[in-house]
Formats: sequence, C-alpha cells, structure tokens
Amino acid sequence: MTQAALEAYGLFRRERWLADRALEHTLRPKRNLYANERRAVSERAYAAVRRQRAIDHLLAGLRPGFDALPATRQDLLRLCVARVLEGEPPGTVRRTPGLEEADARALDRVPEAAAALERLPKDQRLAILGSLPDFLARLFRAELGAEAEAVMAAMNARAPLCARTNTLKATREELMRRLRGEGVECRPTALSPLGIILDTRLNAFSLKAFKEGLFELQDEGSQLLGLLVDPPPTRVVDACAGAGGKALQLSAEMKNRGDLFALDVDARRLEELKRRARRDGVHNVRIRQVPAGGEAALAALEDLREKADRVLVDAPCSGTGTFRRKPDARYRLSPDELKMHVERQRALVEQFSALVKPGGRLIYGTCSILRQENEDVVEGFLSRHPEFKLLPAEARVPPQLTRGGYLRLWPHLHGTDGFFGAILGRAKT
Repeated sequence: MTQAALEAYGLFRRERWLADRALEHTLRPKRNLYANERRAVSERAYAAVRRQRAIDHLLAGLRPGFDALPATRQDLLRLCVARVLEGEPPGTVRRTPGLEEADARALDRVPEAAAALERLPKDQRLAILGSLPDFLARLFRAELGAEAEAVMAAMNARAPLCARTNTLKATREELMRRLRGEGVECRPTALSPLGIILDTRLNAFSLKAFKEGLFELQDEGSQLLGLLVDPPPTRVVDACAGAGGKALQLSAEMKNRGDLFALDVDARRLEELKRRARRDGVHNVRIRQVPAGGEAALAALEDLREKADRVLVDAPCSGTGTFRRKPDARYRLSPDELKMHVERQRALVEQFSALVKPGGRLIYGTCSILRQENEDVVEGFLSRHPEFKLLPAEARVPPQLTRGGYLRLWPHLHGTDGFFGAILGRAKT
C-alpha cells in the first residue's frame, strides 16, 4: 500500500497530474490489492495532497536537511506526516518500510509541532493549516472572517460517500434495503430527501443496485441545488449539463414527462450522459451540444428562446466548495483563473436567461463559496435585467440552509460540499 500511495503522490507532486487521474493510473494495474487496501492507498494519497502546505512547513522545521533528500524519500516522509496528522500514532507510522532513523524521529515530534501552528499569526495560520495558496487564504479570511478556519478544517476532512436515489426506479427506503442486502451500511441524508450516505467504503460502481440504475453518486449539496429548480413536467433546460448529474435528477423529478434539454459544449461529457440516462431509465432528456458563446451559440438556441419554464445554469466555477473531494484544485487556481471564471459566469447567465419564458425561472448555482462568483454575479445580472427578481430559496429548502434569500451550503455547518444557489423569477409580462 505504501508503495502504491507513493507512486500516485509522486505523479501528482512531480509530474503535475490531477490527483484522481494519478490514483486511477496507479491502481488500475494493481489487481492484487484488496478493496480495503485500494481505499487505504487513495486515502493516504489524498491526505497528503489536502495537507501539502502544512506538511512541508512542518518538515522544514522537524527534519534537518529535508530539501536535500532524494525526491522519493521526501514524498515518503510527507505521506507519513499526513498519516500522523490524520490521527495515526507516530509509533505506528514510524514502522513504515524505507524510513530512516532521522525520519522516524521527525515523525515523533509532529503532534507537538502541529499544535504549535495554532499560535501563528491568523493570516499565516489559515494559509498553512488550511494548505491554501496565499491569495485564497486572504479571500477566505476577508469573506468568512471567524468562520474561515472552521470551513478549511471541514474542507480538509474526508468527504462522505453520498448517493442520490433514482426515484424513477425506487424510493429511498427501497434503495436502502437493496444496499443493505448487498452488504452496504447506509443511512438517509439529513437534508436532502433523496440522499443516502454509504458508510461502507467500497467501489459503489460495482454494486448491482448501481448497475440497475437505482442510484447515482452525488453530493447532498448538489442534490439540494437541484431541488431549487422545482421542474414542472413541461420544458426545462439544464444549460451546463456536463455528464448529467443534475439533469438525471431533474428528469426523475419530472417523472420522465415533458422535455428536458441538456446542453453542453463538451461532446464527450454528453456521451457519458447518454450512457447514464439509459442505465437510469431516463427518456425525456434531449441532449444537445452547443457552441461556446457568440453568434453561433445564439443561433443554436433560437428555438428555445423564451420557451423554457425553468433554466438551470450550474456554472463552471473555481470549485472552492469541493476541496474535500478535489483537494488538488486549490493549487491549480490562480487570481487570473478566478477572474476568468467570473467573466464566464456573467456571460452564461446573460446567454441562457434569454431562454426563460415570461413567468418562468432562472436558477443560477455554483460549487464555489466565493461571493464574487455567487451573489456578485446575481446582483450584477439583476441590475441589468429588471424583468427578473430574486425569489426566496427558503420556498424550496429549509431556511437554515439559506442566507439573504440564497441557498448557501457549507461543509462545517451542513456536512455538504460548499454550494450556492439563486432562484430568479421572470415577470409574466
């Protein structure tokens, strides 16, 4: 297991691979590993990715000459420090093959040194303990204030494995019985009426219930964003459908009636949506690839102009709400990339608002926790479009999940990924 985790982490750290791709590449040929061993490899590698900045800061003080060690030995020590930070006793971790005595002595001092990080100045403390780039630490501190460290502590914890019931084929209670029959311990989610937490860590895609289309893996927060749409069984548009997680949810809510247009610029992801729709028994999805903006995009959507009862714009974003599941995303984000996301979000809302019919609704959402991608985008749009107004999200979800009329989900408060959602109603005339 140690060698496999080392290989995956090396691909991420040295070769700049995406963390999930590095793990997939590493684990695919290792057919001799049991399922619990594969999970351990993934968890160890992800723990090192999540806490990378904190680990490097600790090792710079705990292990003299660390920077001069061979790269593989550095990475092995990083993986071991991550295990200690995740709660394993140093005495257990120091028995890892390949560690030398000086490395083991450094591990013994990790708990005390980690506790000392709490005494750093608050801005430095958030960046290092949260393993955030400096610019993100400043943004989080400015926006979240005293909550910033609690948010990042939750972001650096392992996310639960969450499924959404496909209500076209089963109720949540029926699905839980099926899962327990397959040896999976599970429980209902606290907030989404569709969700199930799979407490047994396993390859969910291998389950018979999954192959029969009874569930999809989908974070509880994502499910709640889908509930904001409240789709009638008439004409609904999922404007940034991707591989279709929310489109499949909306289709089930529509009970396979009406027309659900799933749009995206990526043909490859739409092909995945087609496969998932067949497995889930979804028949009302109309899949359409659209050009990326400009006159060609307008022409491709002309037949839907002012025809949709609901338009969901689940916009591409920084992903700052999903650091639990995609811990390496924080290291790839830059100020320029964040600015690009905001510009694209504004353009997408403008483009797809034209599809909303009088009396219809535009639902805007992201998996970001940053105001500039969320409230600022909505407020800017409303200032230019007086025919739209903000409708209270608490009409669709419990009030404790909202702030200022918006859906606002936080990992430290709700146990979900970070999500934002807004319902914008268009006047009837």
